[in-house]
Formats: sequence, C-alpha cells, structure tokens
Amino acid sequence: MKKCLVYIHGKGGSVDEAEHYKPLFAGYKVIGFDYQAQTPWEAKSEFATFFSNLSAEYEEIVLMANSIGAFFAMHSLQNIPITEAYFISPIADMENLIKNMMLWANVTEVELQQKGIISTEFGETLSWEYLSWVRTHPIEWNKPTHVLYGSNDNLQSLKDIKNFAAKIGADVTIMPSGEHWFHTKEQMHFLDNWITRIKTS
Repeated sequence: MKKCLVYIHGKGGSVDEAEHYKPLFAGYKVIGFDYQAQTPWEAKSEFATFFSNLSAEYEEIVLMANSIGAFFAMHSLQNIPITEAYFISPIADMENLIKNMMLWANVTEVELQQKGIISTEFGETLSWEYLSWVRTHPIEWNKPTHVLYGSNDNLQSLKDIKNFAAKIGADVTIMPSGEHWFHTKEQMHFLDNWITRIKTS
C-alpha cells in the first residue's frame, strides 16, 4: 500500500518543517505542501487540486496540519479521502480570533465594515470580507482527527478548542505551558510523544 503524510505549515512556517516527521512515519512518503493561499477561499481550489492528485497516487493520506494550515485544510479537503488528521494548534474558531484581534486593535465592527481593511500595530490585517466569509462558511469536517493544544496558546482559547473537538468528534491532548507555536525542544518532544502514542494505540 502506498502511503503518504502531508505536512501543512502555519503562517510564517515552511515546508522544510516536514522533515521532522519522517522518522515518526516510517513507510510513508512525507511531503511538505508549499501552498500560496492567504485566505480560505483561495485555499479551497489550491488545496483540493494538490490533494486530488495525491489521492490518485496514494491509497492512504495522513494529514499533519499546523495552525491556519489546519483551518485552510478543513475548508478545502472535506471531499478528499483523508485517512487521519493530526492538528497542531489549529485555528478552530476564526471568527472569535478575528473579534479578539479587533479588540486588541480597538477596532469596531462598524469601522471595519466601513473601511473594509484595517492594518494593526501587531502586524495583522483585519478584513471585513474575511470576517463575513467566516461567518457564512462554518467548518464541516468529518475525518478522524487528533488535536494538540498548548495551554498558553494566545490565539485560541481552550473553550474554543473543546467546542470544536466536540463538534467534529476529535480527541484533544493539552500540553501544560505549551504555546501556539510548538518549537522548543520540550514542546517538540511532547509533540513527538503525542504522535507516537496515537500511532501505537
């Protein structure tokens, strides 16, 4: 059986991060997806095309997706035969994240609607089109999914993650003091153990 693991990085991430997962998935072709999409509606066609081609070649496709990469994947791959998904710090409630960023930037919905796009001091761009799209396109995801979450995640609350997991039937593992970006030696060790435990259970 031909099997592959596809790694989808988060914002500012790199396909090179896929290398980390090769020892954990022996027998799988490990592929990093170098996507260009900046919005879920752009991702829809780009992701679907990439994965449709893979599904013609591989009998088993496992997904490893990080942060907004997981968000894009869920909006794009519902009809692709994904065997299993591992989500690391997924953006599970984009509407709440945008509303929180609006609070941080002291921007009201009326202001955002009037201006359309507002740049923030913390480097993110707020978009009325994005917020409106998210509100009219709820996540629908029914693949077997495992979620890894850091208790110090500053982008998604534990409540949002738990609500999301309950909705899609995913299990959640929480790393005490873990961050949104899993990158330290301790965090990556925890992540590796999480994957190993799931694969051997």
